[in-house]
Amino acid sequence: MKKILVSGCLYGWNVRYDGRDIPCLDKRFLKWKEEGRLIPFCPEVFGGLETPRPDSQRVDGKILTRTGLDVTEEFLKGAVEMARLAKENEIAFAIMKENSPSCGSNFIYDGSFTDIKIPGEGLAAEILRKEGFIVFSENQIDEAEKMLEEME
Repeated sequence: MKKILVSGCLYGWNVRYDGRDIPCLDKRFLKWKEEGRLIPFCPEVFGGLETPRPDSQRVDGKILTRTGLDVTEEFLKGAVEMARLAKENEIAFAIMKENSPSCGSNFIYDGSFTDIKIPGEGLAAEILRKEGFIVFSENQIDEAEKMLEEME
């Protein structure tokens, strides 16, 4: 059975910066969860950041909190571990939380902390892709399902 790496907040863990989850309730995602296919992981928490924590955004190649604290090292540590876990489990692909500075796969916030989104990817999504993994967002379950069917 092919495994899927997923953002912990989509899985239902309360690991978002605000201490909440934002679970993916798509019936296919829930079926994969029930089947034991999903491997949840939060790169920010694994990197050493607490929950809740100040919100962060990618700014000029770094990841900064709203107050300007540089948390790039923590994000990088978690992203590298996420890639290691993906390799170890020979995942089919990842499904990650869109807009996140770690997990965004198509869009992230622009770094101004004004809720403006731009095309881009989070650090963990970027590293996974550099390692050859396909990364979908929770808005791309159709594509993920198709890929999984083709792989199996």
